[in-house]
Amino acid sequence: MAAKPTIYKVSVALSDMDRDYYDSLQLTIARHPSETMERMMVRLLAYCFQVREGLSFGRGLSTSDEPDLWAHELDGTLALWIDVGEPAVDRIRKASRIAREVVVYSFNSKSSVWWAQNREQFADLKASAYRFDWVEVQALTALADRTMDMSVSISDGTAWVTLEQGSCEIRVEVLQDPE
Repeated sequence: MAAKPTIYKVSVALSDMDRDYYDSLQLTIARHPSETMERMMVRLLAYCFQVREGLSFGRGLSTSDEPDLWAHELDGTLALWIDVGEPAVDRIRKASRIAREVVVYSFNSKSSVWWAQNREQFADLKASAYRFDWVEVQALTALADRTMDMSVSISDGTAWVTLEQGSCEIRVEVLQDPE
């Protein structure tokens, strides 16, 4: 019998001063058995940085033809595709053909190597790429729990995250912004 995902309930008080967006979010996140806590927390951060009407979590690692997060237009067309990690260039090329906007958030200790190897190929794509600092992601993960009440304040591309267990700063580095 296959292992079931672990469910996380998250309440987020979001203040995104960069986009002038303020909201209270009630999120349910399913963590696939093979997904690390760091990856799940980066999916949550990506949600906070990209939140808009219709944004939802994909079905996860078990569904390779879906992104980690996505948003559809009212007519069903794909408005936003978000991948977390270090995806293959071909995957992002395909996503660029079917989605109006494509965003990648890389985060692990080998992220700089992945970007160095793929930077030139990404330059040809209309996709945004960002990197979270690995040590900061690990600090955030240490504060995570199955039920979280968190405050996220975003300003100048940096998120200040506060949970009951503590707080941390998460900086995002812009690798590529096609606009």
